[in-house]
Amino acid sequence: MDAPTPPRPLRLGVNIDLVATIRNARGGDHPDPARAAQIVAEAGGDGITVHLREDRRHIRDGDLARIQEMTGLPLNLEMAATDEMLAIALRHHPHGACIVPEKREERTTEGGLDAAGLHNQLAPIVGRLGEAGVRVSLFIAAEMRQLDAAMMLGVPVVEFHTGEYAHATGEARAAELARITEMAALAAKNGIEPHAGHGLTFENVQPIAAIPQLAELNIGHYLVGEAIFTGLEASICRMRKLMDEAR
Repeated sequence: MDAPTPPRPLRLGVNIDLVATIRNARGGDHPDPARAAQIVAEAGGDGITVHLREDRRHIRDGDLARIQEMTGLPLNLEMAATDEMLAIALRHHPHGACIVPEKREERTTEGGLDAAGLHNQLAPIVGRLGEAGVRVSLFIAAEMRQLDAAMMLGVPVVEFHTGEYAHATGEARAAELARITEMAALAAKNGIEPHAGHGLTFENVQPIAAIPQLAELNIGHYLVGEAIFTGLEASICRMRKLMDEAR
């Protein structure tokens, strides 16, 4: 009898935007996002995620090179589908570029990218990034229409928005979990690596982490918020432990 297939390792990407937000509240250089990236590496994180927004409300252009210089972890650059951000991504050549929706007035990314409605805008950006050897992902809702669009665009990765799951309760949360589970399986079946993120906490991460096809979770605001009380290393280690237990 064949031995059972071991569960797929689940990577943890840590978004350090909030560290930059705190720095920018007072100006100056403290706390340093690049130092936070080093702590992520020391604590067992698998990657660094940053969102360089149009208004530069947290991560700044100069942070990108410093983060890349100070840690060997893969950098995942969240970016809007604009010519400015494409030029920055091509200049810095991060490991990955995740195309996200962006509204100037929102506090944080509020939903998934409408990849289906924006196909003509996304196609040349996806193509340029792919030609440059940057792994492209789309931050989308776990919906068939959006996954179909991702497949048409030929991206290697999608990241499913888990915000609705995180904010729901009871039967509504169970329905969201089922939807994400179904779409993750379908993405993997079609050769796309599924990731997930947004609103994940110590209390709600394990059902998502248990989805076998998911390869990576990206978590940021909650981990940095918890770090105020326990330290960033302890916060990351606890999340890593919960994820591993779910697998």
